[in-house]
Amino acid sequence: MPKHDALLVDIAALIESGRSNQMPLTVVTGGAVITGRLAPEAVWRQRVSEVLADSAQLSDFSAMFATAAPGEGPPTHLHFHVARILQGPVGIPETGGMYRVAIEDVSAWTMGDFSYSDH
Repeated sequence: MPKHDALLVDIAALIESGRSNQMPLTVVTGGAVITGRLAPEAVWRQRVSEVLADSAQLSDFSAMFATAAPGEGPPTHLHFHVARILQGPVGIPETGGMYRVAIEDVSAWTMGDFSYSDH
């Protein structure tokens, strides 16, 4: 049975409660560094669905993201929006993307987003 970081699970649970969607977070998973803002899964799914619906080649996949079954128990994934994979001094994609990361796969994390600014 995987051992989850209880603090990271608590952060994800707060995001899922809908009380915040502004949490900037950077994680290391599988050797990749991902930085961005967390979103509730339902919001993340809706945004992915909208992007897919606008694509002539991928619109058939839109419906599977449009609805989400309510999860039972603590969150198992982090849902990033406006996120980038850091490769040296470059973030890919430059404009940010949508990433879903299993909490059990996170080997390190820190508060903050390398592209985040309140100014």
